[in-house]
Amino acid sequence: MSTSPTATGFDLDAAWRLHPQVSVRPERFGALLYHFGTRRLSFLKSPALLCVVRSLDSQPSARAACAAAGVTVAELPGYASALACLAASSMICCPAAKERQ
Repeated sequence: MSTSPTATGFDLDAAWRLHPQVSVRPERFGALLYHFGTRRLSFLKSPALLCVVRSLDSQPSARAACAAAGVTVAELPGYASALACLAASSMICCPAAKERQ
């Protein structure tokens, strides 16, 4: 069953990566992400979401990154929503976007 793009418009089956201008600071609650280009700060409210974000570069898709982090099918819509927010704020991007920036 494919849910891409999701109701949030986020394509779980696309390749994603942490934006090259984003710094990650792990915290007990998850992590802080800081984008040096936009000067935006984002909070990851769970260690599992941090695991997903960190594994985006090494996985062929966001769906695979979620699976590698142990995200269940029932939890997937929530993670897709969180990833959509990160994409909208340029914290994560498609690898092809690297050449455009």
